[in-house]
Amino acid sequence: MELHEYLQIFRKRWTLIVLITLITTLSSAVVSFFVIKPTYKADISVIIGKPKTESSANQTNYNDVMMYQKLVKTYSQFAQSRTVAENVINKMNLTMKVETLQSMISVSPMGDTEFLTITVKSKDPKQAMDIANQLAKSLKEVSYNVNKSDNVQMLDNAQLPTRPASPKPLLNIAIAFFIGLMLSVGVVFIIEYLDNTVKSAEEIEKLVGLPVIGVIPNIKDFE
Repeated sequence: MELHEYLQIFRKRWTLIVLITLITTLSSAVVSFFVIKPTYKADISVIIGKPKTESSANQTNYNDVMMYQKLVKTYSQFAQSRTVAENVINKMNLTMKVETLQSMISVSPMGDTEFLTITVKSKDPKQAMDIANQLAKSLKEVSYNVNKSDNVQMLDNAQLPTRPASPKPLLNIAIAFFIGLMLSVGVVFIIEYLDNTVKSAEEIEKLVGLPVIGVIPNIKDFE
């Protein structure tokens, strides 16, 4: 097909393209604003390593730093363990299952540092903040009971989230618009591909390679 043929197809089927794109975009907007409940997340950071005193700060060497950076990965798994989750549930008197709480938690090391970021997602912003704060405390308590070493240092408290982390309606709408546009264009080309009828003299000349010497008019044109 040449460019002008593509333009003719779009011009002929523009209503279908607009309709499909509009339906997809509006559906995404309705789902994002009215169906999906917003989810909030609260973050809290802890430092993995022994508390720094004035004397120990001068004695800290490269091997100690590397050891604590490796411990960060270990404690990231520790923070998501069943034992820590059970401790949080007991301390906060939560009615949820351990598996439910674990699904709300994500832990990630901050690059090649001794920092560990704990993230809690919840439909309730205050619950997300409270669980994040307690999770850091439970990690400190449980790890001390297991390792007999105070390697988890509290840095600051989680803050009350003021904006939902998801959904992001504008982003969803933009994605739905482009998906709807691509889908509608695909549907139009499929319709054109399956349409075997000849609609003009130019199409006949193109198919048979011979000039058209006459056209029988539609009788409705003379009514």
